Amino acid sequence: MADWLPLISDFGFPAAVTLFLLYRIEAKLDQVIRSIETMAAKMEQP
Repeated sequence: MADWLPLISDFGFPAAVTLFLLYRIEAKLDQVIRSIETMAAKMEQP
């Protein structure tokens, strides 16, 4: 168990930050996808 504590302290924080940033980027990508779909629909209209 003592061998795991340094690993958790070394990689736990970076892993948490990475997961948080991926979650935020996912929301922004969804917004970009909706914008592109809206733009494509507007371009198809005469």
